[in-house]
Amino acid sequence: MKIDISSVFRPKLFDIIIKRRYDKKTFISDLIAGVIVGIIALPLAIAFGIASGVTPQQGLVTAIVAGVLTSLLGGSKFLIGGPTGAFIVIVYGIVTQYGVSGLIIATVLAGVILVLMGLFKLGNIIKFIPYPIVVGFTSGIALVIFSTQIKDLLGLQMDTLPSDFIPKWIAYFNNISSINFWESALGLISLGIIALWPRINKKIPGSLVAIVVGTFGAILLSKFAGVDFATIGSKFPELAGGVPLPRPETPKIDFEAIRLLFQPAITIAILCAIESLLAAMVADGVTGKKHDSNTELIGQGITNIITPFFGGIPSTGAIARTMANINNGGKTPVAGVIHAVVLLLIFLFLMPYAVYIPLSTLAAILIVVAYNMSEWRTFRYLLKGHRADVAVLLITFFLTVIIDLTVAIEFGVILAIILFVKRISESSSIKVIENSTVAGSEDEEAPNDIDMISIPKGVEIFEIDGPFFFGLASKLDEIDSSSYQNVKVRIIRMRKVPFIDSTGLNNLRNLWKRSRKEKIHIILSGVNDQVFDSLLKSGFINEIGREYVFPHITMALDKASEIVRKEERSTKRYY
Repeated sequence: MKIDISSVFRPKLFDIIIKRRYDKKTFISDLIAGVIVGIIALPLAIAFGIASGVTPQQGLVTAIVAGVLTSLLGGSKFLIGGPTGAFIVIVYGIVTQYGVSGLIIATVLAGVILVLMGLFKLGNIIKFIPYPIVVGFTSGIALVIFSTQIKDLLGLQMDTLPSDFIPKWIAYFNNISSINFWESALGLISLGIIALWPRINKKIPGSLVAIVVGTFGAILLSKFAGVDFATIGSKFPELAGGVPLPRPETPKIDFEAIRLLFQPAITIAILCAIESLLAAMVADGVTGKKHDSNTELIGQGITNIITPFFGGIPSTGAIARTMANINNGGKTPVAGVIHAVVLLLIFLFLMPYAVYIPLSTLAAILIVVAYNMSEWRTFRYLLKGHRADVAVLLITFFLTVIIDLTVAIEFGVILAIILFVKRISESSSIKVIENSTVAGSEDEEAPNDIDMISIPKGVEIFEIDGPFFFGLASKLDEIDSSSYQNVKVRIIRMRKVPFIDSTGLNNLRNLWKRSRKEKIHIILSGVNDQVFDSLLKSGFINEIGREYVFPHITMALDKASEIVRKEERSTKRYY
């Protein structure tokens, strides 16, 4: 299979450069948006890094490197890339089980998978994952993130925190008496600031205000009242002497490592694809522009291949930061590059002060992120829908929360395929028409303006309506042909068959063989070019004979009548 790279990979920034559609006014708009989004991304990058089981500077490095690469290589003009809450659960699990070197391997593998998805033009297929599945695991991730932040929010004195959801909450209740009043108060105040600040100013993010207020409050209370707070510095004491660039381990890449980490890599790749394409679609809806799904997948893939070698973690398109970019006037991918430059300057000159940020304030930020991710209103709305959708929603949700995100993703993809096949099968049918009349046109555009043609005696018609694939093919074997015993010709009418797969071909061949044993001739009618090519490549056209394949029902009926007359003449001669 030959792949034309230029047809699947056309970054939006390159289009702008080639077409020279960039001026000073557009740059000013991008500059303002980039600075604001960079400030918004700062507390989130730090919080996501810590919550994922790595260091805060790794979260920031991810936002910087991925932010640049997403904008340079992406298929959307507005998408902002970086670490997101969706990855917290899976990254934390990989780091806990396989270490940072395992995370590098899994992220690079995920990047390769994403590139392949884009090259094979699977960008649009991702959009067909049923909405209840997306909401189910997104809401599940939100609940898991919320549950991981209770310890820091309340200042619980716990040596170890179980990784599983139910044991984690049991541990919380067993240690509820160890709540730290000052930590809890600071966390709740931070929550209040984040929730209420937008009423005062929508330009400056509430999370940034909460960090400033929380940090200064903790420093003042510590200095004048002797109150100690858990901070980034107390959790990462190595940062006290400065904030070095993260130095990733050189992973030992062998077949065993790839085998163990391939499953988590698939989860990262699917999450990245869903998140980035969903964010791009939201941006399209707001701006009226159109993104390139395949370019976006390839861009995200390259980003996730490169970012780990700078010390970063998995990244994808971030909906909230993308919307902030649009709302603040971002016009082109240059805004995303500027946002990364702003983060780089903060990292180089202001990061040493991050050691004073209280963990309870960061917990408050992540709880708000979890709340925004939860989509609880959509979740509640879907619970009123069709029973099958409700079952899918709840199964995906509980698998994510109680079992594992990887299992939930895999199950969700399999469930999406099953639902797709089921619904296509339900919309497709095979029916037998005999001893009556049949529509004489292959045109579906004007079903009320077609002639009705009589079916000759001794002829029956199987009409297939819909794709003839494995979900429908078995119906051809199960169908009760007709009690009419004198059938001499069986026409398979395929005017409404857009494609046929190998299972459909096999069942069609079996019907032909069975009919031949019954001394019944098979004629194909209404075969379009794509179906004809499939039949030709499989050799079935040569088996049945080209003279028995027709583009129109009238021609097929004429051939059937001719066969019936010959059969009748030969029968009379016999007698």
